[in-house]
Amino acid sequence: MADRSKALGEFIRNQREITRLSLRQLANLAQISNPYLSQIERGLYRPSAEVLKSLAEALGIAPESLFARAGLLDSEEPAPARDVEEAIRLDPHLSSEQKDTLLRVYRGFAASARRGLDDRPAVP
Repeated sequence: MADRSKALGEFIRNQREITRLSLRQLANLAQISNPYLSQIERGLYRPSAEVLKSLAEALGIAPESLFARAGLLDSEEPAPARDVEEAIRLDPHLSSEQKDTLLRVYRGFAASARRGLDDRPAVP
């Protein structure tokens, strides 16, 4: 059980870092205390389903992803991603740096598409 709590805490810390939130910011968004979040991230406490749901919402990921990692669901498989950014953030095969880079590239492409820049002809 301690290994699962530690892995869950590392996953939450990784997601917090990818979203560029400080410990304090995530704690405020999830409406939990800074020390409690710190203890969760270090694997010292196993949070309740309610706290996991609050953390997932604050991180912008499906609560089922955290529930599965915490052992609250029968399946060890995380829930499917809801969008491209979540899929990148949840991919276990990518490092934090790779995830951060892919997210920046994706957001850049998405912003260009929203501005209509993808419709311009290529310059030779």
